[in-house]
Amino acid sequence: MSFRATVLTLFPEMFPGPLGQSLAGRALEQGIWSLEARDIRASATDRHRTVDDHPAGGGAGMVLKPDVLAAAIDAAPHEGPRLLMSPRGEPLTQALVRELAAGPGCLIVCGRFEGVDERVIGKRSLREVSIGDYVLSGGEPAALVLLDAVVRLLPGVMGKQASGEEESFEGGLLEHPHYTKPNSWEGAEIPGILLSGDHKAIARWKQEQREALTRLRRPDLWRAHESGKI
Repeated sequence: MSFRATVLTLFPEMFPGPLGQSLAGRALEQGIWSLEARDIRASATDRHRTVDDHPAGGGAGMVLKPDVLAAAIDAAPHEGPRLLMSPRGEPLTQALVRELAAGPGCLIVCGRFEGVDERVIGKRSLREVSIGDYVLSGGEPAALVLLDAVVRLLPGVMGKQASGEEESFEGGLLEHPHYTKPNSWEGAEIPGILLSGDHKAIARWKQEQREALTRLRRPDLWRAHESGKI
């Protein structure tokens, strides 16, 4: 059974976008996963197809209407969790990506304007997910990021499953450095251990590099790794 992604958005033409290329695009053609982008505006009931209104209590911007968004969610066939791309959501981690990739699919709501009426989040059990500590103009780019991360982990997408086992965040560590030919380039050499043919020594070197980079660049990840939380 293929992974099924349903996206609710005001801009369905943004999909599949980059997901139609490279690994994700080939997997889409092969039926390993499917993608349906549905227009939230189609669930509006007035002649102007209104989807937003002024925030209660005043303030700048507009808010997606609960009745329209709820109707769009209810009309969208899907399997798996209902996600809302939101800067206040839980961080998108590799662990969450693996969790989603192991399931049958997901429904992704792409917010716009100032946000989504809080009642919809509660009434429709939306799980808020953030791709970083910054604000985008809408949830669509975040949804593309999430789906790209998930799709590449689906069985049959990557050529070698091992290529995903030594990447950054797998096991709670950043990825080790990579090198390729030419062996000598602009006076810089490939570390000799990588050319030794000693696979055990190479594995130790990679692990040491992963640990050193994580300690230096992501002390938060290193602390979690040392404590066994990752």
